[in-house]
Amino acid sequence: MVRLGRNYAFQRTLLTLIILIFSVQNNYTFAQSGDYYYRITFRDKGNNTVSSFEAEELMSERAVERRRKAGIIFPDYHDLPVWKEYIDGISSLGLRLHSSSKWMNSALFRSENHVATNDLLSLPFVIDARIVKNGSDKKSHIDKFGPFEEQAEMTTYDNPVVMLQGDVLHDSGLNGKGILIAVLDAGFFNAGLISSLTDLRNRQGIKATYDFVTNSPDVYGYDSHGTAVLSVLAGKSEGMIEGSATGADYLLLRTEDSDTEFPSEEDHWIAAAEYADSAGADIINSSVGYFWFDDPVHNYKQSHLDGNTAYITNAADIAASRGILVVNSAGNERDNEWLSIIAPADGDSVLCVGAVDSDGVISYFSSAGPSADKRIKPDVIAQGVGVTVQISPNDFMMASGTSFSCPVISGMCACLMQAMPEATNIDLITALHYSGNRFSRPDSLYGYGIPDMLTAINYLKDKYTPVRKNGSAIGPNPFHDRLTVFFKESPMKLTAELHTLSGILILRREYKEYYGRSLLIDDLPDLKQGVYILRLITDGGLFVHKVIKADR
Repeated sequence: MVRLGRNYAFQRTLLTLIILIFSVQNNYTFAQSGDYYYRITFRDKGNNTVSSFEAEELMSERAVERRRKAGIIFPDYHDLPVWKEYIDGISSLGLRLHSSSKWMNSALFRSENHVATNDLLSLPFVIDARIVKNGSDKKSHIDKFGPFEEQAEMTTYDNPVVMLQGDVLHDSGLNGKGILIAVLDAGFFNAGLISSLTDLRNRQGIKATYDFVTNSPDVYGYDSHGTAVLSVLAGKSEGMIEGSATGADYLLLRTEDSDTEFPSEEDHWIAAAEYADSAGADIINSSVGYFWFDDPVHNYKQSHLDGNTAYITNAADIAASRGILVVNSAGNERDNEWLSIIAPADGDSVLCVGAVDSDGVISYFSSAGPSADKRIKPDVIAQGVGVTVQISPNDFMMASGTSFSCPVISGMCACLMQAMPEATNIDLITALHYSGNRFSRPDSLYGYGIPDMLTAINYLKDKYTPVRKNGSAIGPNPFHDRLTVFFKESPMKLTAELHTLSGILILRREYKEYYGRSLLIDDLPDLKQGVYILRLITDGGLFVHKVIKADR
């Protein structure tokens, strides 16, 4: 329950009076019919304080657990909602609320008519007011998604994953299970129909959808760019496509208006990122970014890409401070006038992904670093030329762009999270840097290079999984619905069998290659209470454990 301050009624009356006075004095002028969006930033959060809320009122249990794992103090100032009386005050002037941002302490309002921002700035609780979308025509130089439609030379369908040795993680049973990925994009047309997502739909792996452009739950009636990105993450079709995280769960969030390019889309992105945070997402995959807009007055400059200036970048870094791994495409601008990475890929806590071809050579379009303050960007690279995607029910195509190297990396990170649930988002970024084939000589095109998932998982294992004195150990024992096996060394080849005391086989898992130092067995909730025998057959020998299943 929200606990309001004692002076709430007095402040509300005073605020109403102030708005009325300013409305009369300034005689707000409306003119020029059209579609206008205003970003209004507030001075404070009114009577909302950290002590006014319990964490569970502001975020899901998953979000609480993610922050607890990362050692993040919560809730904090950024978790507090925007003060409702400020929202109501602006609305009373004739503007309609579209969305609000607790992180930025701002709100996006819409009006059919132009409003003088100076009038809004004159309100005592407003510290900034600016128009972020108007009726300008779309400029021809804005290419929203770069070489998406470009047909590239055919490559092996699973090469994007194999290039990173991600196939070994998949062979080890690591597919992103238990990880929640928020996909922020332009729309997911046909995502409810395409064949490679049948398994995702059947297991109800799409946990929520929302369109932050139109404020509607429907994300399927718009652009297919997000569908292509989702197919790189979750697509599964033998011999045609191998998603990087086919076992993960997904939030499909539309933030892009593919017909225009205005800063209001940054506000949509931020609203979606806050939604993802509250829902407990572990990863944000963002194959979008910003630098130039349809109205040049809003354009960013190269100097703004310093990790601290672009509006969306500041929000992306706040998302990272919540424990979310934010993965963003570098951009497709190296063959254009802009050349460089795009926001929010410049964030110091954002994992920026460039694109190479199937031979590991940097693509002609992959945006170059470094950031304006000379940090290494991109962080890592993956295949983004000739990546198999699906956007129509039964047909596959080859597509190119950092939009598609980005989900390759996001999905691999989900697999690493599944293997090492103790690892934080910053741990994962560090592990990917360390495992890059250019770690010792990073540059402005390749960053730290192509990451090796085996090197990355070993880096995380060395940090979080202590070497056991014995060949293997079990925990917890007794267990309820899951148990974990810990190995002294990676077993390489592994067969795990669970038997009753009378020898009846209940469960068998076999891995041709297993590079983890721990194995989670979490599909045992219906097992009856009792004593069982767990047999582990590895290259290092046979290990047998007596385990006890206990009821809750």
